Amino acid sequence: MDFSGKVALVTGGANGIGKATVQAYAKAGAKVVVVDRDEAGAQSVADAVRMANGDAISFGADVTKADDVAAYVKATLDAYGTIDCFFNNAGIEGEIKSIIDYDEAMFDSIMNVNVKGVFLGMKHVLPVMLKNGSGAVVNTASVAGMMGTPMMPAYCASKHAVIGLTKVASGEVARGGVRVNCVCPGPVSTRMIDSVQAQIMPDDPAKARANYEAALPTGRYTEPEEIADAVLFLTSDHTKNVTGTQFVVDSGRTATGGAATKLAQG
Repeated sequence: MDFSGKVALVTGGANGIGKATVQAYAKAGAKVVVVDRDEAGAQSVADAVRMANGDAISFGADVTKADDVAAYVKATLDAYGTIDCFFNNAGIEGEIKSIIDYDEAMFDSIMNVNVKGVFLGMKHVLPVMLKNGSGAVVNTASVAGMMGTPMMPAYCASKHAVIGLTKVASGEVARGGVRVNCVCPGPVSTRMIDSVQAQIMPDDPAKARANYEAALPTGRYTEPEEIADAVLFLTSDHTKNVTGTQFVVDSGRTATGGAATKLAQG
């Protein structure tokens, strides 16, 4: 997949799936804007791209604030003049607790980042793409948006919402030449899954991982680079008539169903 001459904007780009996708876009020839609340982390990722002879800039932003979102879009346009690909990725996992015990402030925080952040990103990026008559957006949902995982009420609710937003947006902009899809990862080898495992089994998070991997059809977690490959595919010319979809990369988890509760059970 060749992205030479394309501009890719990635939120949550300082770590994990976002970082892997920044690197994949840069390797494929794109100019990349790395957005993250961790400004130093975003700058480090952009610096690494430039050291490898790529083209990238960074921008520190809180995706829950409309002014910050408008600012990262403006910074992208000021630097590169357009936005061809938007990986609307920033998200948090929150606490692992039952609905009864779940903290209201934590619930609000997760919904703000995972849902409002995705909404604001599309609200400000889609007009740029519609003006150009082309563009592709990928929102980060999750298999948690397709089925329930006990003890993760806020996260599951937020990712169900991301899938809904994706479907609505895809229908609104399709005739304008813009595509909107979402990627639905299962467990991925990142800080986020490490946090979940540590909350489930604080004394032995490695056992929590072993238990979950054993219940997955492929027997292993997905690597961040494998999600990045899916994102590039969905924003490439290979998927020019694909929009409104949920692209699942989950080690076969949703095909078997029973693995969905394994991590929460420990």
